Amino acid sequence: MIIKSAEFTVSNTKISKLPPPILPEYAFIGRSNVGKSSLINMLLNAKGLAKTSQKPGKTQLINHFLVNKTWYVVDLPGYGYAKSSKSNRQEWAKFIRNYLEKRESLQCVFVLIDSRLEPQKIDIEFCCWLGERSIPFILIFTKADKQSSVKSQQNMAAFKKALLAYFEEIPQMILTSSEKHLGKDDVLNFIQEVNQNFIAPQFDFEEEEEQE
Repeated sequence: MIIKSAEFTVSNTKISKLPPPILPEYAFIGRSNVGKSSLINMLLNAKGLAKTSQKPGKTQLINHFLVNKTWYVVDLPGYGYAKSSKSNRQEWAKFIRNYLEKRESLQCVFVLIDSRLEPQKIDIEFCCWLGERSIPFILIFTKADKQSSVKSQQNMAAFKKALLAYFEEIPQMILTSSEKHLGKDDVLNFIQEVNQNFIAPQFDFEEEEEQE
């Protein structure tokens, strides 16, 4: 896939205020400071499009980016930021769950995992939450350039083993590096393949607004 254009569309927390769900979209989510913004910018050839920060937990809204005028990248707030207040975490959980469970045009969730770390409980729990709700997801391991390939593969194998305690079948796993553009083609080719089979859902805008 060739990225010809990528532009910010909207930030919000309500499904009714998001773009009409008539184009396929792909959500990116992970623990805070997992390298999500850098990965999105790398995939879309757009340095600075998704805002990066040294301060974890900066993304607090659902951010839509329209790509090639035909599909969306959705940047979701990171989970597991310990310094967030309890009320903020509860609010995050509410509007993110609402988006993930109700968004008709959501095709897949890319769950970002830091390839330098051994399996983290919060990542396993989030994958299980998606699995229990039959929400399609792929595992994207980030920051591969920060360590040896052998170490990355070892941590990916350990994560796969941890998931097998809960899943009969493990979703696709892709190793990436925003610095070296590793995994870029794998992610974009997956999106292109799904896009080819996308059928816009029937959507009642008035009913959705009433629910909100």
